Amino acid sequence: MNLKERIIYESLRLFSRNGFLNTSISDIMDAAKISKGGFYNHFKTKEDLLLAVLDEARKVWRDRNLAGVDDILQPMAKIKKLLENYRDRYLKDEEALPGGCIFLTLSVELDPQEFPAAREITDGFDRVRRLLNRLLEQAKESGELRREVDTAAVAEMLFAGLLGAAVLHGTTKSSLNLDRAINALLAYLDGLAPR
Repeated sequence: MNLKERIIYESLRLFSRNGFLNTSISDIMDAAKISKGGFYNHFKTKEDLLLAVLDEARKVWRDRNLAGVDDILQPMAKIKKLLENYRDRYLKDEEALPGGCIFLTLSVELDPQEFPAAREITDGFDRVRRLLNRLLEQAKESGELRREVDTAAVAEMLFAGLLGAAVLHGTTKSSLNLDRAINALLAYLDGLAPR
């Protein structure tokens, strides 16, 4: 890992745990074991660093949450794998994300009017909802989901459930609470199958 990658990685960890506003450049320099010059050789401002951290956070999200999803044929099984990955590979990854979901942390603290990067987070949330809706539509087409199911409403509920699971895990650090939340979403999906 080169110096720039180390700054981004340590910042990802700090922003996940403390948020962007509560993390100082000094905190980042200490965590990355660099000087002020080392920081400013790679980033003009803390906001520039935020954009790089968001790029890395998206890579982490895709790597953890989409692992194995493309290998699955059935749309409902894809959704279930994504939910399981979110629980087991993403939220429980205390090495990269010691504070939990960085997108949730940043979305709560950053005002889009003040920080344009906040709009990127909102756009990412929209992409996740659209992914869930698209998979649910495919499940309806393939007969895995009852015809009367409102896929947009289910996608919204699943997304809200994921955020809720992240909040529970972030505040309690309880795997039991996290498992309960995701298992409830999985059971809900099972109840939408044709009878």
